[in-house]
Amino acid sequence: MFKRIILLSILVILTYGFWLSTNFKEISAGVAIFLFGMLSLEQGFKAFTGGLLEKLLRQTTDGTWKSLTFGIVSTTFMQSSSLVSVITISFLSAGLIGLTAGIGIIFGANLGTTTGAWLIAGFGMKVKLSAYAMPMLVFGVIGIFQKSRSLNGIGYILAGLGFLFLGIHHMKEGFDAFRDTIDLTTFAVEGYLGMFVFTFIGIIATVIMQSSHATLVIIITALSAQQITYDNALALAIGANVGTTVTAIIGAMSANIQGKRLAAAHLVFNLVTALIAILFIQQIGTTVDWISAKVGIADNNYTLKLAVFHSVFNTLGIIAMVPFIEKLANSLIHIMPEQEPLREKSVYLTDSAIDLPDTAIASVRKETLRLYDNAFEIIAHGLNFHRSVILDPDNTGDVVDTHSALIPVDFDAEYDRSIKGLYGEIIYFISRAQATMTPEQADELFLLRAAGRDIVEAIKETKHMHKNLSLYIVSNNQHIKTEYNKLRTQLANLMRELDKVRNKGDDPAEILSLSNLKLDMKMNDSTANGTLEQLIRDNKISAKMATSLMNDSAYAYEMAKNLIQMGEILFSTSDPEMKNTEKDIALTAEEIADIAADDNVRSTRNTV
Repeated sequence: MFKRIILLSILVILTYGFWLSTNFKEISAGVAIFLFGMLSLEQGFKAFTGGLLEKLLRQTTDGTWKSLTFGIVSTTFMQSSSLVSVITISFLSAGLIGLTAGIGIIFGANLGTTTGAWLIAGFGMKVKLSAYAMPMLVFGVIGIFQKSRSLNGIGYILAGLGFLFLGIHHMKEGFDAFRDTIDLTTFAVEGYLGMFVFTFIGIIATVIMQSSHATLVIIITALSAQQITYDNALALAIGANVGTTVTAIIGAMSANIQGKRLAAAHLVFNLVTALIAILFIQQIGTTVDWISAKVGIADNNYTLKLAVFHSVFNTLGIIAMVPFIEKLANSLIHIMPEQEPLREKSVYLTDSAIDLPDTAIASVRKETLRLYDNAFEIIAHGLNFHRSVILDPDNTGDVVDTHSALIPVDFDAEYDRSIKGLYGEIIYFISRAQATMTPEQADELFLLRAAGRDIVEAIKETKHMHKNLSLYIVSNNQHIKTEYNKLRTQLANLMRELDKVRNKGDDPAEILSLSNLKLDMKMNDSTANGTLEQLIRDNKISAKMATSLMNDSAYAYEMAKNLIQMGEILFSTSDPEMKNTEKDIALTAEEIADIAADDNVRSTRNTV
């Protein structure tokens, strides 16, 4: 409701302004065109975030200064601190980078965005940008209509730049015309009161337009047309810096707790930077004059001096805050702790990752790993093992359970709490993310969805086995007790081996070991290898016991098969060449069946 009231108010003000002045109409149109250009530019760069930017981010954020540099360079290149902020939140939410690295990138992005002010002040105010805008728009629109993702992305970038230039041109023309009719400098406020008033105006303008770049363009064009004073322009620039955090905050609304922490860090940095700039405005002004004189900027060239100021006070903010990045991250973790949900919810699946294919895939992989971790506990208890027993590093041979007390497990309640909601979120996220992906990326998501299904099926098969297993592992009939203990021990060993493969997923030989596990389960099937038939013939187990063992052996094999299929997808390396190697060396279901059949034939002959 509040948003609707604000929107209606803005529309009313704009309509009144259009009726009042044609110059205001031209300025407003320039702002609208500029903002549309920013959206087009972001859309274009998103076409190239499906690998290159993500790989670069992983390689260049393992240190504070590296992440800071990445923020500066990427924002300078893309001219959009908002896009860099959203991408960083996506990576942080997906668990691909840590909170400290994310904060470093945001700090760097604040300095990188100042290059936009330099380009606009140094180039945009002296050249007729509309002459460059037209061919960019023509070639850009042609590119947008191409099916190729790369050409489409280039088209959006060219169109975005064209609209940016066109928007600056119209704003400049509007403010130049304003100079002859209305003198805004008469509304200037001197001293610290004026500093705070215009800082607040800068914040509001940036919040409304969702772009500090757009606010800076307005400030620079108004300053070049002498519609605002230099001091008021400085205050407006400070306000724009604070207002730009709103974009990160909006992006973090759909993110997890890590994304919200990063947005809070962004707000803290910009507030501290603004406070430093306001308190030391005289000293910073003197520094700006000194730098301007050194680089040959004229005393009365206030547009370029504004760009120098923008860079100086953001640099001061970084110098002041970088030593406290670790403390800031720890404080945010303490202030904004993770809450334990009543029902398991996704941690890595965020709306901000949808438009970044590689990030979306990484998010799904991490979330499916969480699904498996939750399932591990349920399956282990269903087999009457504790997780710690299965994963005990001192267990070098078969997993052996030393206690005879049964472990109570409510499959329905545990499934509803730990699996159902999370699995549903994974499926829903995958269905949305596939729309923006290449066929290869969509195939990878399809495999991850299959891995999630295998996990769920393994739980269901454990549930089917649980009743008979709980009955017969404490049975007085030693024969049936032994067979059921074989089943649960084989499955526990399988889960332990899967954990080893998970920790060594980059080694193709580990994937081969999964094929061996499939083979072991097939060859040790009491129904297939003749053990069950022998027990019945010797009258060592009843018909009811035999039927139960036959059914549960089938459940055990299906459960093993599903877990191994899951492991081959979820624990394998992300390198395409290594994946092909893993596929080549893995045994197929037909090969496993043939080997097991041959072994059973040999065993029968030896028995005879």
